[in-house]
Amino acid sequence: MTKAPFVVNVADLLHRPGARRREQLSGPVEAMLVMDTSVADGAVATVDARLEWVNDGVLATGTAATAWMGLCRRCLKPVDGRVEAEFQELFEPHARDGETYPLKGDRMDLTPMVREALLLELPLAPLCGDDCAGLCPTCGADRNAGPCACPPAAGDDRWAALDVLQIDDPPVS
Repeated sequence: MTKAPFVVNVADLLHRPGARRREQLSGPVEAMLVMDTSVADGAVATVDARLEWVNDGVLATGTAATAWMGLCRRCLKPVDGRVEAEFQELFEPHARDGETYPLKGDRMDLTPMVREALLLELPLAPLCGDDCAGLCPTCGADRNAGPCACPPAAGDDRWAALDVLQIDDPPVS
């Protein structure tokens, strides 16, 4: 039987106020998907955590990181990167749903916490670069490769009167 990568034995911390230790773990995570950004099934996540006994249980503070992939929101080219999420969560024997995580005897499973922390940090609309010009809305050409042959968009005559307005910068107070 293989050990789950994010299950930690904390018997040495239990009921010793102020006792702490550092854990560095890595292992595969299940697939995650937020909009068009995903973490592949089996991608390796790393966790660097400080575990500390407090009155209510064990406090886990640290970071979790893994690789992600997705599509640029402007040009639809594949994009990838690394996401790092900070966490500070309490594990206690009688976990409060949605507030703390369960401490089962002398073991704590960091997997649900790692998953939630990473999901919250995944980019919702990734870009291949801040200067990405995107696709032409008319012909679909990639404007990063150069201008397309489409004529410039004509302005709407109903708004023509606003073209002559000059707006001054507001006074600085």
